[in-house]
Amino acid sequence: MTDHPRYALCGLSNRAIGTFVGALLDSVVPGRPDVERAPGELVAILDADRDRVDQFLAQQENPAIAAYGADEFDRMITEARPDRVIIATPDHSHADYVVAALGHGLDVITEKPMTATAADAARVLAAERDSAGTVTVTHNVRYTPRLQQVKRLIMDGAIGRVLGATLDYHVDTRHGASYFLRWNRTRAASGGLSVHKSCHHLDLVDWLVDDLPVTVYARGGRAFYGPDSPHRPRDEHGAPLTGDWLRAADPYQRAQQGSGTFPDDDHGRTGLAGLSYPVQYPDGQPFTLYDDEIDIEDHYTAVIGYRGGATLAYTIDFSSPWEGYRLGITGSHGRIELDYGHDRDGSPRPGTDQVIVDPLFGERRRLEAAAAQGGHDGADAIMRRDLFVGPTEESRRLGLAATTEQAAYAVAAGEAIWRSARSGSVINIADLLGHDVP
Repeated sequence: MTDHPRYALCGLSNRAIGTFVGALLDSVVPGRPDVERAPGELVAILDADRDRVDQFLAQQENPAIAAYGADEFDRMITEARPDRVIIATPDHSHADYVVAALGHGLDVITEKPMTATAADAARVLAAERDSAGTVTVTHNVRYTPRLQQVKRLIMDGAIGRVLGATLDYHVDTRHGASYFLRWNRTRAASGGLSVHKSCHHLDLVDWLVDDLPVTVYARGGRAFYGPDSPHRPRDEHGAPLTGDWLRAADPYQRAQQGSGTFPDDDHGRTGLAGLSYPVQYPDGQPFTLYDDEIDIEDHYTAVIGYRGGATLAYTIDFSSPWEGYRLGITGSHGRIELDYGHDRDGSPRPGTDQVIVDPLFGERRRLEAAAAQGGHDGADAIMRRDLFVGPTEESRRLGLAATTEQAAYAVAAGEAIWRSARSGSVINIADLLGHDVP
């Protein structure tokens, strides 16, 4: 790899701008002062929304960045000659771009989830085996300083052999509702939130346990959003409200007035750097939390079994009074506990600043939780350094970068959750990935 690699970007999303692109430009990303300049240059952007790309390029000092349509990947590679490809498009399209880049022998950085389905994850694994290129999946939760701290404690033997974990995760009424106002709200686009969001958590526990999942049993459904939501405002005759009447009465919108989470009208919305989405969210096509097209779940409970015998008890909901999680790791010699979260007003919840180490035969220790500034509780800056400069010795020791296999299992476990919740059956992950996958 050259010391000054050329990067092509597929998908000019908020995530791409805030996490990746800013590191390859001399201009500062609004609201993200933690994004430092990395070696390399952005030479091309591919996106289905040319208008949005043109808006972005008009703000840049480098007019040499080329723009391409969603179906012009091969042309982009031929003309722009990138060394690496960054993929931050909607989840369902990740696999095609990853496989195409590998077909050209290029290294790939792709947003999580690696793909939206286990079948596509298996495609990526097969394509990588046949390519000179490699795939890096940005499972950034591993990089969070407090979770690195937990990993070090486990590796140092603080609780002995890991027997199991519990993860109780809550997404608050602002953040949770936002998924149902975006493309994430359909299975076809995102694989469902058990893939799009839960892959973070499933990968985290896989990493902490140092094992891969084999079986999933889950329950779940949709209790907060969609046309049958108990929170859907209706008139005195029981008919659903629409337009301004809906916005005025919607409890989710009223609770977040002025936050920017909910569109104030039916005009198109804007994202980072003031960029609009003329194709994805056009004027005159409002998204509400109660639309008929919403077909994914908004809460799950799952029990996951691992190859080596460990288990994970996992719960998540997407309409909570607070945001955060309670994590417990049980070992043969003790337990580690970590509570992290904030209330709706942004204030930290009690215990957020502690990691508790509770040995079976010894004194309980309350350690100050490691912290850092920047996006995703300091994780993004550390991850960017590893991506664009190279992993440190400590990053390698902790295994911070998810392997392609680990990313595939996170996708498959997420898919197994919604499939099990729908069928009531235990799902074998090997059946989703294919039995030729390691």
